[in-house]
Amino acid sequence: MDRISKLPLGVIENILCLLPTQEAARTSILSREWRYHWTEISKLEFNEDAFEVSTYGAEPSVLEQTFDFPSHRKVMTRRCKLFYAIYQVVIMHQGPIHEFTLCMRADGSCIEIDHILIHLSRKNTVKILKLDFIGKYKLPVSFFSLHQLTDLYLNDCAIDHQPSFNGFGGLTTLHLQEIHICVKELMRLLLSCPLLKRLAILSDAGTINGIGDITIADFIKCLPGIEYLSLSCLIFLCFPPLPKELPTTMVHLKYLRMEWVWFRHKYVVPFLVLLIRSSPNLEKLKLEIFPDDDLFEESETGSFPRKDYPDITLEHLTELEILQFGDADNEMDFVKFILAKSPTLKKVRILLWDEIDEDEKLQISKILRSSPRASPVVKLSVG
Repeated sequence: MDRISKLPLGVIENILCLLPTQEAARTSILSREWRYHWTEISKLEFNEDAFEVSTYGAEPSVLEQTFDFPSHRKVMTRRCKLFYAIYQVVIMHQGPIHEFTLCMRADGSCIEIDHILIHLSRKNTVKILKLDFIGKYKLPVSFFSLHQLTDLYLNDCAIDHQPSFNGFGGLTTLHLQEIHICVKELMRLLLSCPLLKRLAILSDAGTINGIGDITIADFIKCLPGIEYLSLSCLIFLCFPPLPKELPTTMVHLKYLRMEWVWFRHKYVVPFLVLLIRSSPNLEKLKLEIFPDDDLFEESETGSFPRKDYPDITLEHLTELEILQFGDADNEMDFVKFILAKSPTLKKVRILLWDEIDEDEKLQISKILRSSPRASPVVKLSVG
């Protein structure tokens, strides 16, 4: 411990940042010299599932002892103790908070989270914010005052209002999972992030509502500098109808990832082709197929119409990855299409659906390995 104590303060802070916040706070009992080291760490992380609390009648936890937790609070609920600990950490914290993470079960009635975000907005130093909730938490007005953000991760949050604000001018990474928002508010949010390079929207039409006059072309226009794009395939339901071409292209896009891909849905293939056609510098394509095609009535059993896209050439695509690959004709023909249109392709990894038997796996592998390919050096892995 003496060796660690002699390290420069910056190094000690970096070490403490690698620990969960609760563990970092516990270092305050090591010695008088260590009592306040943790109050200057720039990274705070709180996870309800990992948060340790004492039980009724037991000795107070180290964290509770550190904060002089009143004895009558030992019977408080786990959530109340978590919020109490967060409040104490935030109050005692002395330096800037650059990264803040909160993972818990929450809903619109959690006014304690509102108070935390108000405090963070007043400090206005947070660059990386991760709010991972279960329960549809409604973001307060103070959230839109976090103008220093560069990375934002929201899970199960609701945005139903955006006050007049200057936007997230420095935001480069935006991850939205199960976000509850209308299409117009989503467009407004994206337009407020002019430097956005990485975007993930892993929500579908069930949580993104308000379908109206906004088109997929309007969506693409909001992403002029996007380099990494990850989408739930069902998002196309928010932008009907789908055109064959877009007036603008995503010239900077290098990585495209699609989840919940239903190949037999009549709009999935046109949507995929539309994005590929609009990404002339695409380098990696990853698809995660959902094999249960019976969930949709709009299904078809025909083949992928490769002849309808003679002008598409994926000149920069080097890697293709498909998970949960099945035996549908559309899936097989799509891979053949990529192989035939990608002269610089180097790596193809296809993970087959678990319910496909061994004989069928061998047959699929044989067909794909014998398919014409534009690249002479591509390595194909099927399994």
